Amino acid sequence: MSQVPPEADLATQDLPSDERAMLERLRAGDAAAFEQLVRDHGGRMLSVTRRFLGSEEDAQDAVQEAFLSAFKALDRFEGQSRLGTWLHRIAVNAALMKLRTRKSRPAEHSGDELLPKFLDDGHQATPASEWRDGGLAALEKAETKELVRRSIDALPESYRIVLLLRDIEERDTDETAKLLGMTSNAVKTRLHRARQALRALLDPHLRGGL
Repeated sequence: MSQVPPEADLATQDLPSDERAMLERLRAGDAAAFEQLVRDHGGRMLSVTRRFLGSEEDAQDAVQEAFLSAFKALDRFEGQSRLGTWLHRIAVNAALMKLRTRKSRPAEHSGDELLPKFLDDGHQATPASEWRDGGLAALEKAETKELVRRSIDALPESYRIVLLLRDIEERDTDETAKLLGMTSNAVKTRLHRARQALRALLDPHLRGGL
């Protein structure tokens, strides 16, 4: 492994001592440290790639590719975030790369049936119901978080990916546009539709609270 640049080594001094020690072992090629890194972070990274890809096989492949990318970039890691945060972002990028390169995707519905329908006068044909306070508060409950997760997973891929990047990963519009090869305006439009579609999926469950 190449020598660590002095400026990168200096930057990592801000890391907690245990992570700094782990990083030193990884850069020295310590096989046990690599195994520990995979044990400590592999499960969370797999959860992330599953959300983006849907396919278990693709998700596993993306995690392997993410670790390979991380190992190759260890000497350039500057400690601007925790190791877990750094690996998380690499896993997201690996999942997006897998989405772009996989040859075939399962057929999916467009999601248009989930979007609001409008009358000639501009009003919604079926106005969205107000969620009672109980419904809003329920979003914080574990079982409702699982409902939200399943509803996001049920969105068409084009909606799911942009919603995950903007609302879950908290990437900004410009970064999301760059990652997806879209314009910022297209990201805003798709995110708006994705949120409407998610609302349609959640509405029957949260109209009166849980």
